[in-house]
Amino acid sequence: MQRPAAPAVPLPSLLSPAEFRHPQANREVLLGDAVVAYALQRARRRSIGFSVGPDGLSVRAPSWVTLGAVDSALREKSDWILRKLGEARERQQRMEGGRIVWAHGAVLPYLGEPLTVVLDPSHGFAGKGGALVSATEQPSLHIGLPHSASPAQIRDAVQAWLMRDARRHFTERLDHFAPLLGVRWASLRLSSANTRWGSAKADGSIRLNWRLLHYRPAIIDYVVAHELAHLRVMDHSPRFWDTVATVVPDYAQLRSHLRDEPAPLWD
Repeated sequence: MQRPAAPAVPLPSLLSPAEFRHPQANREVLLGDAVVAYALQRARRRSIGFSVGPDGLSVRAPSWVTLGAVDSALREKSDWILRKLGEARERQQRMEGGRIVWAHGAVLPYLGEPLTVVLDPSHGFAGKGGALVSATEQPSLHIGLPHSASPAQIRDAVQAWLMRDARRHFTERLDHFAPLLGVRWASLRLSSANTRWGSAKADGSIRLNWRLLHYRPAIIDYVVAHELAHLRVMDHSPRFWDTVATVVPDYAQLRSHLRDEPAPLWD
């Protein structure tokens, strides 16, 4: 005997609407099928401005613009906003998936290739703190720590080695590109900024993020050339990009890759 069919489950209970919530959200709007809680800030400006970042949607609006008008403006741009929110969420998920687990055998990207961390309590290598050991399959970074080392100790030791190696690599590339661009750099400082890869000042001082060492050499070269080009053109005008293109013709593709592929999380 045929069993009676199970009662249909209402579609809304199966498909809950997408939700994007800014941590400082003070207003909420429905865009398409998605609930978007955004951070609204009143500002001295002539028009409504909005941006999508890692935290979500931020909106700045003049004090005279009504809340209804703000929501209407967001609905007009809903396709763009939802696409950007989706991309930001996907990027965050990739970052979370790439979070490094600090232990013997941890793997992290180094110059675009996987690098395995090996705890070497006997310090069976030359060099301070750690040493890169090349192998036929995959290089490894030997760190002079016991296997009982805590995740924080391992992370700090790896970071110290990477920062020393970053200074060496960046200095070499600065020395390579500076003559090609007809500029002189005066000093190099390493940064740990989460949102900025480099900066340059007119006095020739350069700041570069040591986390760039996660990326392949061509991407590092783009950032180095970018900052050196600022010693000739201190803005992002067409003349600036033309200057960058003289030494890195494919800068646009490299720039997109740097923007779309997040570095791994370290905490």
